[in-house]
Amino acid sequence: MPAERGEIMSVVCSIRLVKAALAAALIIASTGAYADELGYEAYIDSPKRIKCLYGYVTAKTGNFDAAKQIFEDCVRRWDDIYSMISLAQMYESGSGVPKDLERAAMLLKRAAEQPDEASYVSLARYHWGVALAEGRGVSADLQAARHWLQSASKGGQTEADDYLKHMDTAAQSDSSTR
Repeated sequence: MPAERGEIMSVVCSIRLVKAALAAALIIASTGAYADELGYEAYIDSPKRIKCLYGYVTAKTGNFDAAKQIFEDCVRRWDDIYSMISLAQMYESGSGVPKDLERAAMLLKRAAEQPDEASYVSLARYHWGVALAEGRGVSADLQAARHWLQSASKGGQTEADDYLKHMDTAAQSDSSTR
């Protein structure tokens, strides 16, 4: 009987070991699938709006082709302001796309003209105001720039306040040299 008991215990231990190995394999497999689902690659063709935020990560990792696909889809489907700003910045800098200041300006203008309650609209208005002030991709228009920067400031963009002060200082400097 003691030999049988030892054999039984050995079989029980083997079964437990197999169960533990299977459980570990399932955990590892599911973790890999979950990690793949969280990777930005999974969102390039996704119909989910969260993909718009993954576009930022995609651009930061240097995969500008995928970032462009994500941002363009988010602009097309949802008029996503953050995607318009990000895509405009890619065109301004030539990051992964041919440099195109006019296209960047068009995207910033479109984003800035979205309703007040839209997410990131104040940030878009700031960037559009700066583009107008500096004549980046559009004819410089200081009066229009001031309008958009004031709107951005009202929306909480402190950078807009700083830029308005910069514009005022530059205007005073110009008038004193005349």
